[in-house]
Amino acid sequence: MKYLKTVGRAFLWGLLLPALGANAFVQEITAEFRPDPSNPMINTFKNTTPESGMCPWHIPERCKQLGIFSIRTQAIQFSSNAPIQGNHTDPRKGAMFKAPTSWRDLTVTNVDTGQSEILRVRIAGIGSKWMLQPPAVFTAWERGFNSWLYPYPPCVSTGMGTGHPRLFLWAWITPVDAGVCNVQAVEDIPALAYDIFEFSYELKTPNPLKMAAGRYVGTTTYSVGPGGDFDYGDIMIPTDNALTMNFTLEVDHHLKVEVPPGGNRIQLEPQGGWQAWLQNGRKPSRLFRDQNVNLWASSQFKMNLECGEPLGNTCSLRNADSHQVPLDVAVTLPPGLSDSAGRPVNRLPLRLDGSGTQLFQPARYIDRKPSTLHFEVKADGVSEMLDQGGGTYNGTVTVVWDSQV
Repeated sequence: MKYLKTVGRAFLWGLLLPALGANAFVQEITAEFRPDPSNPMINTFKNTTPESGMCPWHIPERCKQLGIFSIRTQAIQFSSNAPIQGNHTDPRKGAMFKAPTSWRDLTVTNVDTGQSEILRVRIAGIGSKWMLQPPAVFTAWERGFNSWLYPYPPCVSTGMGTGHPRLFLWAWITPVDAGVCNVQAVEDIPALAYDIFEFSYELKTPNPLKMAAGRYVGTTTYSVGPGGDFDYGDIMIPTDNALTMNFTLEVDHHLKVEVPPGGNRIQLEPQGGWQAWLQNGRKPSRLFRDQNVNLWASSQFKMNLECGEPLGNTCSLRNADSHQVPLDVAVTLPPGLSDSAGRPVNRLPLRLDGSGTQLFQPARYIDRKPSTLHFEVKADGVSEMLDQGGGTYNGTVTVVWDSQV
């Protein structure tokens, strides 16, 4: 095949690598959380970034096991600024690769509320396609193609590689905190080019169950070039000197309460009903009703109490003569939900000032689980009602589940 050569740049098979640019290559990374009723224990973000390269096209199952995602682009390319000498002793004068494999923290912020969370990212793999200027062929590398299929540590083989004597597509996995990987040239290489830039990334996302719904955005930039975050040695010069990753996390929570038919009308009764009072004259010690409701919850929430006629820090019932007695309201929440101190919620009083019910937090997605509201007039109130001659007492109570914590 024909090739051209010009000062400082190699034209390989008609390929021109652009000059170094001042603007960073920008890669958008997106992920979302939506509760999945079929997998209520899965409380992680789903990567929604369109993938390319080794993960979707070559080793999808292995990438899934590793929890990594890959991007392949020609937005950044590399070409040599000098020949690579066979048997060189300085790794920086040949095919060398150092990637930012350590975890990096960055802040993602809710665009509506300003709430911030920490997202962690690292580069978990690298790859490219090398092109050799004749007369060099694959035997210029120490182990030929095997140098690229099975790299020396710390890089790890993916078993993926394809090409011909002067061109080879490859990809490696880079463990956490990996150092430099290099391939030794044993013959002179007049010019070398990498015409694609491939990287895999791994994310540690914040707990979506503790995040308010909405869109969270953040960004981080990696330098590219000699001495940079992506450092491919002193000879291989990139066409761009930075990779910017813009992150967008979408959180779509679910909070729903289902009251069964007739459940909004509560009739209080003694234990065992009214028969003991009617037949034996035995005064009831309390009047109560436990009302079940179904609950869906994937986020933090609070509960508020509102009363038609407040009495102290709770609600009340009133008869036709305007006699009032306190009506206590409490809540029991299903397993998987806890209060602000991490305790199970069992008969927790609901009060007008909201004390004690300002925060409930799920450990997993709560998918249509029963919750109970407890309504009760205690013994002192029942005694007062009987002293008034009994009769009918009425009142209105509103229980609010509020996701705006």
